[in-house]
Amino acid sequence: MNETEQSGGSWWHRLSAGLRRTSSSLGGAVSDLVAKRKLDATSIEELEEVLIRADLGVATAGRIADVLRQGRYEKAITPDEVKRVLADEIERVLAPVAAPLVIGDARPFVILVAGVNGSGKTTTIGKLAAKYRHEGRSVMLAAGDTFRAAAIDQLKIWGTRTGAPVIAREPGADAASLAFDALSAAKTAGADVLLIDTAGRLQNKAGLMGELEKIVRVLKKADASAPHAVLLVLDATVGQNALSQVEEFAKTAGVTGLAMTKLDGTARGGILVAIAARHRLPIHFIGVGESVDDLAPFQARDFANAIAGVEA
Repeated sequence: MNETEQSGGSWWHRLSAGLRRTSSSLGGAVSDLVAKRKLDATSIEELEEVLIRADLGVATAGRIADVLRQGRYEKAITPDEVKRVLADEIERVLAPVAAPLVIGDARPFVILVAGVNGSGKTTTIGKLAAKYRHEGRSVMLAAGDTFRAAAIDQLKIWGTRTGAPVIAREPGADAASLAFDALSAAKTAGADVLLIDTAGRLQNKAGLMGELEKIVRVLKKADASAPHAVLLVLDATVGQNALSQVEEFAKTAGVTGLAMTKLDGTARGGILVAIAARHRLPIHFIGVGESVDDLAPFQARDFANAIAGVEA
């Protein structure tokens, strides 16, 4: 276990509880399939279908099925043994993409946060601000979701809570101009980290995605190396739709890493495995609740064990 104890119980307990819907759905299906019969061609095929329905992805489901065929064919096998195989194979997919979001040498280090409406962007920014402030870094926030007054107000609340200044304009202001001004202010203030919120946009809306592209372009006028990270926040409850979100945002904004939220609200947590297998983008953070401690650095083994229902 890599995570330290946090208030309200260890991160492992938070994670396993947060992924209970996913692990219960997956574990129940596994138990039903293998508890009363030997592992044969039919049961392996059915298990593969269960894994695909759990959003793990066709490639990962097929690989797990292949592993189960090797050396276990026509033998009795316990649900726990199958879950162990699941956990090991899921970890194999996730380990190469589990990576911390490293704050580099640039000052300010600019993190542009993107995602569709309702993905949890603004809350994630607030939690990251709290994390970086706890680490002793100076943080500035930019309320770049100028379409929603509520998003601006929400970010101001997080700013007050974390002691981070917030650069904001009236609703409807030009988001790219605000981002430029925020970067200038962060440079003047000597801030370590600048977190920029953006308007929630659907990945299939060309005009809105074009505005995100403009924000990136304008930031580069102030600092050719900015943004230094583009964090895409994904809502786990949308399932397969998250795959197309990653693809479109990566093309538009040059996504450098992912954060997945709301894993506690879905039985579809396996989608993170499918995303890792297809896109191979770094996964920096996952969220399993509303409190500030419920966003944590992504750990492949912990996630794999929790989703498979295996005790750490």
